[in-house]
Amino acid sequence: MESVAREIKGSFHWYPVQKTFSIISTKDTLKFAVGIPYMTRNGLAIEMAAAPKLDNGHIWLAEADAKKISYKAAIEAKQNIAPSNVPKPPETKPDKIAETKPVETPKAKPADKPKIKTAEQKPAAPVVVKPKTPKQEIAGTREVRTIVIDPGHGGKDPGASGKRSQEKDIVLAVAKLLRKNLDDLGLNVKLTRNKDVFIELQQRAMLANQWDGDLFISLHCNAIDATEERKKIIQGYQFYVLRAPESEEDKAIARRENAVATLYGEKNAKDELSPLEWFKLEARLEQYKQTSYLFTEKLLDSFEGGKIKKMNTGVGGAGFMVLVGAMMPAVLIELGFISNEEDENYMMSTKGQVDLADRIAEAVENYRDALHNYRETLGRK
Repeated sequence: MESVAREIKGSFHWYPVQKTFSIISTKDTLKFAVGIPYMTRNGLAIEMAAAPKLDNGHIWLAEADAKKISYKAAIEAKQNIAPSNVPKPPETKPDKIAETKPVETPKAKPADKPKIKTAEQKPAAPVVVKPKTPKQEIAGTREVRTIVIDPGHGGKDPGASGKRSQEKDIVLAVAKLLRKNLDDLGLNVKLTRNKDVFIELQQRAMLANQWDGDLFISLHCNAIDATEERKKIIQGYQFYVLRAPESEEDKAIARRENAVATLYGEKNAKDELSPLEWFKLEARLEQYKQTSYLFTEKLLDSFEGGKIKKMNTGVGGAGFMVLVGAMMPAVLIELGFISNEEDENYMMSTKGQVDLADRIAEAVENYRDALHNYRETLGRK
């Protein structure tokens, strides 16, 4: 990819967490994502011959796509360069024009200047310029004040089930404890549900937007449909942001959470987003992705050393429909595996629920402080 960037005289930028990259030249901004056969050129989605691949630390493009990018840049360059070997047209001398003498006109006598009596001038009053009201800052750039907690599932939708519990009950209990913790921090806290009721996925994000939230936290319990032996092995917490999935495992988890919409007849429900839909989301996600990642970093720090262990890296990305509509930094938290007896027992216990709520609240507080400190470095209040 670096060679393609050099060929079109552009700079190459790689974003390892998101697995996306861009080439920026004086005329074009090209954006790509590993594993997705679409690119954007100045915001316009274009289908590619093949998806970019990441192999042994190198990004590879199909030859047809690389040629397409280089060829278009070359054509545009030729159109902007004036040819240097075109002969200049012969110079032509203008026809001789008969000389004419200017006609002398009598000079008018200057009139006497009228005497103007001027009054003593008073100094002008100072002009008061009112500062323009600044544009409203978006979530993720302003101070953190409103937190929206979304206890997943509810009502007729139990979510995942363990041997002795249901996901909807665990996440609601943790959500209520988390609300109390965040209230104590002086934050404005909203819950998408505060009792055992069913709320559609799209409605949850809409509520968060209506409340003008600064951070959206969706609480869930993970599960795996497998043998009892495998259930004993698979356990741990994980935090998800809205981005193109990097593994089949992430896709499967998102499909399970999104199945709620199709199961209970939501309009325009789907299990996962298409590659083209991901690119349509790209511009909006750009506004919130860095602060979403910042919050996941704070979560990783606060969950370190807890009873429930980290699954893999602790962070994943997929097309969770509950996060799609949220116009703010948003993270989906899988507290642990309800299908794992050890995780389930801890998430069911009062001690475990208090501990989980405390750790999330600590992450929220650290995220709020980090964003506040960053704003101070920019001179914002």
